[in-house]
Amino acid sequence: MSVTAAMVKELREKTGAGMMDCKKALAETNGDMEAAIDWLRAKGIAKADKKSGRTAAEGLIGIVSGGVKAVVVEVNSETDFVARNEAFQELVRGVANVALGTDGSVEAIANANYPATGKSVDDTIKDAIATIGENMTLRRAALLQVEDGVVATYIHNAAGDGIGKLGVLVALKSIGDKEVLFSVGRQVAMHIAATNPLAIRADEVDAAVAERERNVFIEQSRASGKPDNIIEKMVEGRMRKFFEEVALLSQAFVMNPEITVGQAIKDAEKLAGAPIEVTGMARLLLGEGVEKEESDFAAEVAAVAKG
Repeated sequence: MSVTAAMVKELREKTGAGMMDCKKALAETNGDMEAAIDWLRAKGIAKADKKSGRTAAEGLIGIVSGGVKAVVVEVNSETDFVARNEAFQELVRGVANVALGTDGSVEAIANANYPATGKSVDDTIKDAIATIGENMTLRRAALLQVEDGVVATYIHNAAGDGIGKLGVLVALKSIGDKEVLFSVGRQVAMHIAATNPLAIRADEVDAAVAERERNVFIEQSRASGKPDNIIEKMVEGRMRKFFEEVALLSQAFVMNPEITVGQAIKDAEKLAGAPIEVTGMARLLLGEGVEKEESDFAAEVAAVAKG
């Protein structure tokens, strides 16, 4: 069967693959469109595997809220250019929507069905790698839920509806007025975006982190040459200050530094008509903790010129 330009165009539109690849796929499969798609998919996955070693530290954070339940996901790409790609943005939104119906673990999300393709999220991302041409990964996710109350959300540096560079979830347990809960929850989420607290309460700060701080303070205080009993009091004072600065409820509220976050929530209880308890928080900053590869641009240009 002869391969026509119209067939190549149709296959290219369906797969996003290059013109010559589409032409070859149709030739190899006797013009069978579905078989040609499978041929390209197999080839695309092979390409994706080659790209999987590249550092993917750009991308987008996606958030979806279901009222008493919300999820935040991080889907990485290699470049910010791809993060501005409409197809990639829709992929991140789609992954976040799928994640809302899971337990929030990366494994569960990766294995879940992606409705738009009828494939798993993992396979859908692999297909997107082949189509868009960059390595992509579902790196992290967090899900919060309450029986009564709300899970408020905030996206910073938004690139569109529900997507951006930093995402925060805050779970508020309360039977109070939902509108008030969402309002104060969003403000607290914005505060978390700005301050990145280590825990909700002082007694929830990781013990190892607290111990490291204590040891540093002890060494600093010893340098003063003061007696041990004075040093002990100095260290305790510094530790109290440390916990105030890293625990959410004791931090000075960004919206009104005259009060703490805990006091702001207490004040909101009057409007909500019921007690409010912060039961969870999650903050995902795009690319946080990823070591980006440093490239020698001059060497790259020289390599291209050679071959």
